[in-house]
Amino acid sequence: MQNSKDIEDARARSTINMKATQHFLWGGENAVKRRESIDRILSQDPVFSRARKPFLHRTDAFKRGLAITNRIFELEALHNWTREDVSCAFILVGDALPIGLHLTAFEPVLESQGSPALLEKLSSLVKRRGILGCYLQTELGHGTNVAALETTATFLPDTQEFELHSPTLTSSKWWVGALGRVSTHGVVQARLILPNGKDAGPHLFFVQLRDMENHKLMPGIIAGDVGPKFGYNTVDNGYARFDHVRIPKENMLSKFADVTPDGRYIQPPHAKLSYGGMLYIRAGMVTQGALITAKAVTIAVRYCTVRRQSEKDDQGLERQVITFPSTYSRILPILSRAYVFLLLGRTLQSSFAVHLQHLAKGDTSLLADMHAILSGLKSYATTASVADVETCRRAMGGHGFSAFSGLVSLYSDSLPSVTYEGENYVLDKQVVRAARKAVKHGIGQQQSTFAAFLTLKDPPAISEATWESPEALAGLLGWRAAALVRCDSLDDDAGFERRISKAVTEAFVANQVLDIIEMGKHNGGGPVLTAVYTLFLLSTVESALADFLEFEIFSPRDATAVRRALNTYCLHVLPEAVGLVDAFGFSDWELDSALGVYDGRVYEALWKRVADEPLNQSEDDGIYNDYIQPILKRGRAQAKL
Repeated sequence: MQNSKDIEDARARSTINMKATQHFLWGGENAVKRRESIDRILSQDPVFSRARKPFLHRTDAFKRGLAITNRIFELEALHNWTREDVSCAFILVGDALPIGLHLTAFEPVLESQGSPALLEKLSSLVKRRGILGCYLQTELGHGTNVAALETTATFLPDTQEFELHSPTLTSSKWWVGALGRVSTHGVVQARLILPNGKDAGPHLFFVQLRDMENHKLMPGIIAGDVGPKFGYNTVDNGYARFDHVRIPKENMLSKFADVTPDGRYIQPPHAKLSYGGMLYIRAGMVTQGALITAKAVTIAVRYCTVRRQSEKDDQGLERQVITFPSTYSRILPILSRAYVFLLLGRTLQSSFAVHLQHLAKGDTSLLADMHAILSGLKSYATTASVADVETCRRAMGGHGFSAFSGLVSLYSDSLPSVTYEGENYVLDKQVVRAARKAVKHGIGQQQSTFAAFLTLKDPPAISEATWESPEALAGLLGWRAAALVRCDSLDDDAGFERRISKAVTEAFVANQVLDIIEMGKHNGGGPVLTAVYTLFLLSTVESALADFLEFEIFSPRDATAVRRALNTYCLHVLPEAVGLVDAFGFSDWELDSALGVYDGRVYEALWKRVADEPLNQSEDDGIYNDYIQPILKRGRAQAKL
């Protein structure tokens, strides 16, 4: 079969050290072995079969997600898995699941902000899933604007209780993952009302939502599922209203802020400490975006390598689609972005772990900077990953539109990411505010790399060597960010916040790429990986040509030079593309794509998937008799008239 030969030939052309590259991407040999071992277990278990997944309606898809969740925890006990193993299993499954909110929001918020007494009571139950939780922040009337939330928690000194109440329709908690059917408890963001009537703003409270014996809603609570969505339909995003629900005083998450028994307020060391849940989730969203991008580009590279189209060569073969400039110029920058985001995600989560250690000691010195970094990267990474999946789909032509391509679920489940945990355009405002504050107040030696490049004032010199130097390209991106932040005249541009936030974040990422290149030199990364990372920097510069031309750092000739260099680096990377996507290590089961199969036999795989379509199972299902036949009879009768 020519398809198999094409993919094998492409692998033979690759010069990368596959094992070293894979270890570099995933954090070492042990991490790769863990992925492979758990993948084998899951892929051979019928509970994790994906055969019927495209044909399930929402309720059955939700139930399948719960069956997967339950089975992973059974396997945890059976194989004595660690927390890292369990996390790896959920990543390999890849589906959005209700348990995700327990693991990424409910548990870490309790651990980081609950009082010692509350944690002593709850920690074991939470970690062992004796209770299942969610994070109730967003309301029907307010989302990203946390300060304007309406749900109240009034302290009652006489009974030493808080009374939770939803005073308006718009104060109903809404869009809360795992609230619709799954969660037994939740962390509720509510406005703390003191006995003297003073509103102390949003604070966090631990609340039981459902009875532990029969899972019925507790008295005074109305809750349910918000209904079908654009994607993410395996998660029971829910709503809740509270009708004067009483909880004990100890259920306030009071590690940093508290209320005395007589109703006096104890101020936290930092006003935004209660936003820790959002920051924790954002810290993982770069890796999440990287995985989505890596899967999409793996499918696109493999399919476009075996798909032949257009004019024939001397051997009578049509041209491989990936060799068309209109194809590789779209796909290969995405491949480079996946490589950058995977490493950046790991680095970011390590940095956030250090940040949490500081917070645990009451040290908030890193909070503002981490908030700015995570705001920018969340907006940047999610915007890019959603766009990347769609770009890959279009590069694959008509077959990319099929659910069997594997891109449909990737796209629909990635779409909400641009909105949840901070709507991206709102987060851009926070990045701009932090960047301008850094410039206004000066940048000291202790300032993080988030703002270090904002000191740049003189534009760098440009030569032919610029386009081959990662340091020079990163410097250009830093200068562009500094120029945009310092330019007050941009405020009349309705989109200036998006432009500045993107520029600042891209400059931050560019500096991280320089570190990644150095890491690669000591971890098996050869000239191919350096070319991949240079391609990322070049494509980032190329996407910002309007800014460089507007500030007259580039001439039209320079703009042309950037595009020529970008094409040159694409041609450097092109022979390595299949090897580079193979290094991600996705199995056919994990990738779940007829068009991205490892052996290249895409048409056979697509044909096999089509055979499972319920419409193809029988012609005696009533469709003809009930619907088609009456139309035909009526039409024939009318034609005779």
